[in-house]
Amino acid sequence: MEMGQQVLQQLVNGISLGSIYALIALGYTMIYGIIKLINFAHGDIYMVGAYIGFFAITQAGLSIVPALLVSLVTTALLGMLVEKLAYKPLRHAPRLSVLITAIGVSFFLEYASMYFVSPTPRTFPAVMDSVAINIGGLVINGQQMLILGITFVLMVILTYIVKFTNTGKAMRAASFDTETAQLMGINSDRIISITFGIGSALAAVAGVLVGIYYNSIDPLMGIMPGLKAFVAAVLGGIGILPGAVVGGIILGVVEAFVSGFISSTFRDAAAFAILIIVLLVRPTGIFGKNTKEKV
Repeated sequence: MEMGQQVLQQLVNGISLGSIYALIALGYTMIYGIIKLINFAHGDIYMVGAYIGFFAITQAGLSIVPALLVSLVTTALLGMLVEKLAYKPLRHAPRLSVLITAIGVSFFLEYASMYFVSPTPRTFPAVMDSVAINIGGLVINGQQMLILGITFVLMVILTYIVKFTNTGKAMRAASFDTETAQLMGINSDRIISITFGIGSALAAVAGVLVGIYYNSIDPLMGIMPGLKAFVAAVLGGIGILPGAVVGGIILGVVEAFVSGFISSTFRDAAAFAILIIVLLVRPTGIFGKNTKEKV
Protein backbone atom coordinates (compact mmCIF):
# COMPACT_ATOMS: atom_id res chain seq x y z
CA MET A 1 0.00 0.00 0.00
CA GLU A 2 1.34 3.42 -0.93
CA MET A 3 2.12 5.98 1.75
CA GLY A 4 -0.80 8.19 0.72
CA GLN A 5 -3.25 5.29 1.02
CA GLN A 6 -1.78 4.29 4.36
CA VAL A 7 -2.30 7.82 5.67
CA LEU A 8 -5.92 7.85 4.47
CA GLN A 9 -6.52 4.38 5.91
CA GLN A 10 -5.20 5.40 9.31
CA LEU A 11 -7.29 8.55 9.10
CA VAL A 12 -10.44 6.46 8.62
CA ASN A 13 -9.42 4.14 11.45
CA GLY A 14 -8.70 7.13 13.68
CA ILE A 15 -12.02 8.84 12.99
CA SER A 16 -13.86 5.61 13.81
CA LEU A 17 -11.99 5.22 17.08
CA GLY A 18 -12.30 8.92 17.81
CA SER A 19 -16.07 8.76 17.34
CA ILE A 20 -16.23 6.33 20.24
CA TYR A 21 -14.07 8.57 22.40
CA ALA A 22 -16.29 11.49 21.45
CA LEU A 23 -19.44 9.68 22.63
CA ILE A 24 -17.84 8.99 26.02
CA ALA A 25 -16.27 12.45 26.26
CA LEU A 26 -19.67 14.09 25.73
CA GLY A 27 -20.84 12.55 28.99
CA TYR A 28 -17.80 13.87 30.82
CA THR A 29 -18.18 17.33 29.43
CA MET A 30 -21.96 17.59 29.93
CA ILE A 31 -21.69 16.60 33.58
CA TYR A 32 -18.71 18.87 34.19
CA GLY A 33 -20.49 21.71 32.42
CA ILE A 34 -23.34 21.68 34.92
CA ILE A 35 -21.98 20.52 38.29
CA LYS A 36 -18.21 20.87 37.69
CA LEU A 37 -17.68 17.19 38.47
CA ILE A 38 -15.12 15.01 36.71
CA ASN A 39 -17.14 11.82 36.83
CA PHE A 40 -14.48 9.12 36.80
CA ALA A 41 -17.22 6.49 37.03
CA HIS A 42 -18.30 7.40 33.50
CA GLY A 43 -15.95 4.87 31.90
CA ASP A 44 -17.55 2.13 33.97
CA ILE A 45 -21.02 3.21 32.90
CA TYR A 46 -19.73 2.63 29.37
CA MET A 47 -18.63 -0.88 30.42
CA VAL A 48 -22.06 -1.63 31.91
CA GLY A 49 -23.66 -0.47 28.67
CA ALA A 50 -21.49 -2.91 26.71
CA TYR A 51 -22.57 -5.82 28.94
CA ILE A 52 -26.25 -4.91 28.71
CA GLY A 53 -25.93 -4.86 24.93
CA PHE A 54 -24.07 -8.17 25.04
CA PHE A 55 -26.79 -9.90 27.09
CA ALA A 56 -29.55 -8.31 25.03
CA ILE A 57 -28.05 -9.92 21.93
CA THR A 58 -26.92 -13.28 23.34
CA GLN A 59 -29.64 -13.98 25.91
CA ALA A 60 -32.67 -12.11 24.58
CA GLY A 61 -31.80 -12.74 20.94
CA LEU A 62 -32.24 -9.11 19.92
CA SER A 63 -30.67 -7.62 16.83
CA ILE A 64 -28.25 -4.73 17.09
CA VAL A 65 -30.68 -1.79 17.03
CA PRO A 66 -33.08 -3.09 19.73
CA ALA A 67 -30.05 -4.16 21.78
CA LEU A 68 -28.62 -0.66 21.50
CA LEU A 69 -31.94 0.83 22.62
CA VAL A 70 -32.18 -1.53 25.60
CA SER A 71 -28.62 -0.71 26.60
CA LEU A 72 -29.18 3.01 26.07
CA VAL A 73 -32.33 3.20 28.20
CA THR A 74 -31.10 0.89 30.98
CA THR A 75 -27.78 2.66 31.30
CA ALA A 76 -29.44 6.07 31.29
CA LEU A 77 -31.54 4.94 34.25
CA LEU A 78 -28.40 3.59 35.94
CA GLY A 79 -26.64 6.93 35.45
CA MET A 80 -29.59 8.77 36.96
CA LEU A 81 -29.68 6.32 39.87
CA VAL A 82 -25.96 6.79 40.54
CA GLU A 83 -26.46 10.55 40.53
CA LYS A 84 -29.36 10.31 42.99
CA LEU A 85 -27.61 7.97 45.40
CA ALA A 86 -23.97 9.04 45.22
CA TYR A 87 -23.72 12.63 44.01
CA LYS A 88 -26.93 14.43 44.94
CA PRO A 89 -26.34 14.09 48.72
CA LEU A 90 -22.95 15.80 48.15
CA ARG A 91 -24.33 18.68 46.08
CA HIS A 92 -22.93 21.30 48.46
CA ALA A 93 -19.91 19.33 49.65
CA PRO A 94 -16.33 20.26 48.66
CA ARG A 95 -15.42 19.17 45.14
CA LEU A 96 -12.74 16.86 46.46
CA SER A 97 -15.39 14.86 48.34
CA VAL A 98 -17.45 14.43 45.19
CA LEU A 99 -14.36 13.50 43.19
CA ILE A 100 -13.40 10.80 45.69
CA THR A 101 -16.98 9.56 45.61
CA ALA A 102 -16.77 9.28 41.81
CA ILE A 103 -13.65 7.14 42.13
CA GLY A 104 -15.45 5.00 44.70
CA VAL A 105 -18.44 4.55 42.39
CA SER A 106 -16.03 3.55 39.63
CA PHE A 107 -14.48 0.79 41.74
CA PHE A 108 -17.91 -0.33 42.92
CA LEU A 109 -19.19 -0.75 39.36
CA GLU A 110 -16.04 -2.59 38.28
CA TYR A 111 -15.99 -5.11 41.12
CA ALA A 112 -19.76 -5.54 41.21
CA SER A 113 -19.56 -6.39 37.52
CA MET A 114 -16.78 -8.90 38.18
CA TYR A 115 -18.96 -10.54 40.83
CA PHE A 116 -22.03 -10.82 38.62
CA VAL A 117 -20.54 -11.53 35.19
CA SER A 118 -17.06 -12.86 36.17
CA PRO A 119 -13.75 -11.19 35.27
CA THR A 120 -13.32 -13.42 32.24
CA PRO A 121 -13.48 -11.48 28.97
CA ARG A 122 -16.43 -12.40 26.77
CA THR A 123 -16.54 -12.56 23.02
CA PHE A 124 -19.03 -10.09 21.62
CA PRO A 125 -21.18 -11.78 18.97
CA ALA A 126 -20.96 -10.76 15.34
CA VAL A 127 -24.05 -8.67 14.68
CA MET A 128 -23.53 -7.93 11.04
CA ASP A 129 -22.16 -9.57 7.93
CA SER A 130 -18.56 -8.98 6.99
CA VAL A 131 -18.88 -6.17 4.48
CA ALA A 132 -16.44 -3.52 3.37
CA ILE A 133 -16.17 -0.73 0.86
CA ASN A 134 -12.97 -0.49 -1.14
CA ILE A 135 -12.34 2.93 -2.68
CA GLY A 136 -9.06 2.91 -4.55
CA GLY A 137 -7.44 0.71 -1.92
CA LEU A 138 -9.02 2.60 0.99
CA VAL A 139 -11.04 0.06 2.98
CA ILE A 140 -13.97 1.02 5.23
CA ASN A 141 -15.42 -2.04 6.93
CA GLY A 142 -18.95 -2.58 8.14
CA GLN A 143 -18.15 -1.95 11.80
CA GLN A 144 -16.59 1.39 10.97
CA MET A 145 -19.58 2.40 8.88
CA LEU A 146 -21.88 1.39 11.74
CA ILE A 147 -19.85 3.40 14.28
CA LEU A 148 -19.71 6.49 12.07
CA GLY A 149 -23.40 6.28 11.18
CA ILE A 150 -24.67 5.81 14.73
CA THR A 151 -22.33 8.48 16.09
CA PHE A 152 -23.51 10.97 13.48
CA VAL A 153 -27.18 10.28 14.26
CA LEU A 154 -26.60 10.65 18.01
CA MET A 155 -24.70 13.90 17.52
CA VAL A 156 -27.59 15.32 15.51
CA ILE A 157 -30.12 14.24 18.15
CA LEU A 158 -27.99 15.64 20.99
CA THR A 159 -27.51 18.94 19.17
CA TYR A 160 -31.26 19.21 18.63
CA ILE A 161 -31.96 18.48 22.30
CA VAL A 162 -29.43 21.00 23.58
CA LYS A 163 -30.24 23.82 21.16
CA PHE A 164 -33.96 23.53 20.46
CA THR A 165 -35.75 21.90 23.39
CA ASN A 166 -36.78 23.39 26.70
CA THR A 167 -34.72 20.75 28.49
CA GLY A 168 -31.65 21.73 26.46
CA LYS A 169 -32.21 25.41 27.18
CA ALA A 170 -32.53 24.61 30.88
CA MET A 171 -29.30 22.60 30.69
CA ARG A 172 -27.49 25.54 29.14
CA ALA A 173 -28.91 27.92 31.72
CA ALA A 174 -27.88 25.64 34.57
CA SER A 175 -24.37 25.36 33.12
CA PHE A 176 -23.91 29.13 33.27
CA ASP A 177 -25.27 29.60 36.79
CA THR A 178 -27.15 26.82 38.55
CA GLU A 179 -28.44 28.95 41.42
CA THR A 180 -29.72 31.72 39.17
CA ALA A 181 -31.35 29.16 36.88
CA GLN A 182 -33.12 27.74 39.90
CA LEU A 183 -34.36 31.21 40.87
CA MET A 184 -35.77 31.53 37.34
CA GLY A 185 -37.92 28.45 37.88
CA ILE A 186 -35.63 25.75 36.50
CA ASN A 187 -35.57 22.55 38.52
CA SER A 188 -31.80 22.11 38.72
CA ASP A 189 -31.98 18.69 40.33
CA ARG A 190 -34.13 17.41 37.49
CA ILE A 191 -31.82 18.92 34.86
CA ILE A 192 -28.74 17.41 36.50
CA SER A 193 -30.46 14.03 36.60
CA ILE A 194 -31.39 14.27 32.91
CA THR A 195 -27.82 15.26 32.07
CA PHE A 196 -26.50 12.15 33.79
CA GLY A 197 -29.07 10.09 31.91
CA ILE A 198 -28.12 11.48 28.49
CA GLY A 199 -24.39 11.21 29.16
CA SER A 200 -24.75 7.62 30.38
CA ALA A 201 -26.87 6.69 27.35
CA LEU A 202 -24.17 7.96 24.98
CA ALA A 203 -21.53 6.02 26.90
CA ALA A 204 -23.65 2.87 26.65
CA VAL A 205 -23.83 3.18 22.88
CA ALA A 206 -20.06 3.64 22.78
CA GLY A 207 -19.66 0.48 24.87
CA VAL A 208 -21.77 -1.62 22.52
CA LEU A 209 -19.97 -0.22 19.48
CA VAL A 210 -16.61 -1.06 21.02
CA GLY A 211 -17.85 -4.59 21.68
CA ILE A 212 -18.80 -4.89 18.02
CA TYR A 213 -15.52 -3.36 16.83
CA TYR A 214 -13.10 -5.32 19.02
CA ASN A 215 -15.28 -8.44 19.61
CA SER A 216 -14.38 -8.54 23.29
CA ILE A 217 -15.65 -7.02 26.54
CA ASP A 218 -14.56 -7.35 30.17
CA PRO A 219 -15.39 -5.65 33.49
CA LEU A 220 -12.28 -3.44 33.36
CA MET A 221 -12.75 -2.33 29.76
CA GLY A 222 -13.94 1.11 30.86
CA ILE A 223 -10.77 2.23 32.59
CA MET A 224 -8.55 3.17 29.67
CA PRO A 225 -11.24 4.45 27.26
CA GLY A 226 -12.72 6.43 30.15
CA LEU A 227 -9.39 8.10 30.86
CA LYS A 228 -8.81 8.75 27.17
CA ALA A 229 -12.25 10.26 26.81
CA PHE A 230 -11.37 12.53 29.73
CA VAL A 231 -8.23 13.54 27.80
CA ALA A 232 -10.41 14.22 24.76
CA ALA A 233 -12.75 16.39 26.82
CA VAL A 234 -9.82 18.37 28.23
CA LEU A 235 -8.27 18.68 24.77
CA GLY A 236 -11.44 20.15 23.32
CA GLY A 237 -12.20 22.25 26.41
CA ILE A 238 -14.06 20.44 29.15
CA GLY A 239 -17.61 21.65 29.55
CA ILE A 240 -17.98 22.42 25.84
CA LEU A 241 -19.89 20.00 23.59
CA PRO A 242 -18.15 20.65 20.25
CA GLY A 243 -14.85 20.46 22.08
CA ALA A 244 -15.60 16.92 23.27
CA VAL A 245 -16.33 15.80 19.71
CA VAL A 246 -13.27 17.49 18.20
CA GLY A 247 -11.06 16.30 21.05
CA GLY A 248 -12.28 12.73 20.62
CA ILE A 249 -11.66 12.73 16.88
CA ILE A 250 -8.18 14.24 17.26
CA LEU A 251 -7.27 11.73 19.94
CA GLY A 252 -8.49 8.81 17.83
CA VAL A 253 -6.57 10.00 14.76
CA VAL A 254 -3.37 10.51 16.76
CA GLU A 255 -3.68 7.03 18.23
CA ALA A 256 -4.27 5.48 14.81
CA PHE A 257 -1.24 7.22 13.32
CA VAL A 258 0.97 6.25 16.24
CA SER A 259 -0.21 2.63 15.99
CA GLY A 260 0.11 2.53 12.23
CA PHE A 261 3.43 4.30 11.70
CA ILE A 262 5.33 3.91 14.97
CA SER A 263 4.08 1.15 17.29
CA SER A 264 0.80 0.24 18.98
CA THR A 265 2.81 0.04 22.21
CA PHE A 266 2.92 3.83 22.31
CA ARG A 267 -0.73 4.54 21.52
CA ASP A 268 -1.73 4.97 25.18
CA ALA A 269 1.39 7.01 25.89
CA ALA A 270 0.49 9.31 23.01
CA ALA A 271 -2.94 9.98 24.51
CA PHE A 272 -1.53 11.03 27.84
CA ALA A 273 1.29 12.99 26.22
CA ILE A 274 -1.47 15.02 24.58
CA LEU A 275 -3.01 15.66 28.00
CA ILE A 276 0.33 16.89 29.38
CA ILE A 277 0.92 19.14 26.38
CA VAL A 278 -2.58 20.61 26.58
CA LEU A 279 -2.25 21.33 30.29
CA LEU A 280 1.10 23.00 29.70
CA VAL A 281 0.27 24.98 26.57
CA ARG A 282 -3.48 25.59 26.66
CA PRO A 283 -5.14 24.39 29.86
CA THR A 284 -8.57 25.56 28.71
CA GLY A 285 -8.43 23.32 25.63
CA ILE A 286 -9.07 24.13 21.98
CA PHE A 287 -12.46 25.76 22.57
CA GLY A 288 -11.71 26.93 26.08
CA LYS A 289 -12.77 30.54 25.55
CA ASN A 290 -16.01 29.66 23.82
CA THR A 291 -17.98 29.51 27.08
CA LYS A 292 -21.28 30.35 25.34
CA GLU A 293 -21.33 26.92 23.76
CA LYS A 294 -21.00 24.85 26.92
CA VAL A 295 -23.90 22.85 28.30
